[in-house]
Amino acid sequence: MELFIISITIFVLALFVGYEIITKVPPNLHTPLMSGSNAISGITVIGAILSAGGGENTTGFSTFLGLLAIIFATINIVGGFMVTNRMLRMFKKKGK
Repeated sequence: MELFIISITIFVLALFVGYEIITKVPPNLHTPLMSGSNAISGITVIGAILSAGGGENTTGFSTFLGLLAIIFATINIVGGFMVTNRMLRMFKKKGK
């Protein structure tokens, strides 16, 4: 029970710190920040594959959560690259 309370406390503090950091980012830096978060989502996909991959000590629930993590992280990566590509196209010179 003590480990659960410590884990919840760390999670809530991480939510608070993350919210405070994101709200302090100027609007012109949001897209580069999203590009950087794609690398973090890539790490999430690797961890989720390990979780969903199964093994001798995994349950169906952990496999399901791993699958959900793979899906959501992949959506985040693809969306981030689409937004970054759109931003980069805005700065290209128009050809004749």
